[in-house]
Amino acid sequence: VQLQASGGGLVQPGGSLRLSCAVSGSVFSVNAMRWYRQDRGKQRELVAAIDSDGSTNYEASVKGRFTISRDTFKNMVYLQIRDLKTEDTAVYYCNADLVFGEGWGSYHYWGQGTELTVSS
Repeated sequence: VQLQASGGGLVQPGGSLRLSCAVSGSVFSVNAMRWYRQDRGKQRELVAAIDSDGSTNYEASVKGRFTISRDTFKNMVYLQIRDLKTEDTAVYYCNADLVFGEGWGSYHYWGQGTELTVSS
């Protein structure tokens, strides 16, 4: 089982982008899914999370610009980012709590990261 993030790239300030993350392999269910980011020399920070019921939470600095969503049937999570700023430059990682059987606990999985650079 793997998490595969994609969608990063070089974008101009003010632009928009959507990151995607897919869970590949066999799982029973997926609980919370999250996006983190890490810029060089900084700690990895949680920017957005979405629970299995669709409830969402955002880091304060990205509220209003970042939108997290998920496709439960495809086991995918997305991060739509608008009005990109240079400070959004970072490697973005997806993360999910995976369940492999009915009544089992969840296991924390990380994707490999996708790099976003915001620059003119």
